[in-house]
Amino acid sequence: MSRPPHAREKVLDAFESLLIADGERAATMDAIAREAGVSKGGLLYHFASKEALEAALLTRLEECVDDDLARMTASDEGPVGYYVRTSAMNGTALDRAILAVARLAQAGRGAASDALRTVRERWSETLRPHVADKTALDLVLLVSDGVYYNNALQHDGLATPVPRGDDMDALVALIARATAPRG
Repeated sequence: MSRPPHAREKVLDAFESLLIADGERAATMDAIAREAGVSKGGLLYHFASKEALEAALLTRLEECVDDDLARMTASDEGPVGYYVRTSAMNGTALDRAILAVARLAQAGRGAASDALRTVRERWSETLRPHVADKTALDLVLLVSDGVYYNNALQHDGLATPVPRGDDMDALVALIARATAPRG
């Protein structure tokens, strides 16, 4: 049986959840403490300010991306297939961190925008050796963006295509053929 999360992680999880569900304005210190089930003093013990919470969330995103890049490079289907396939969100820690940081970026937090840009650059650097050229890399990134975007819209009740199962397998195979290095 796994141990319950430490209070610090519970607070950070609550901040992340509030950002995703209700946006940056709703993620007040009082709301975060309530969501985490800790006193406001308990929250302040771990995070003296909202800026400290934001910094911790950016660190969480970076750690999730480190893990994702390790899985991407070790994937049996290769980095391109892994990247396209995992663009369909399924509630992973990385998915949640990206969504929460995106909410901060939408609220005008420059550090959050910078972090998302860095994530994109790191993914691009990992994919670049596995595609033919810059145009092929752009194709992989844009298809992935489309899968991610359509997946995000499904949560709002809109019917948008997100390939699953055999359809995802076919899409991954098509992208792999279209972008493979020549030679």
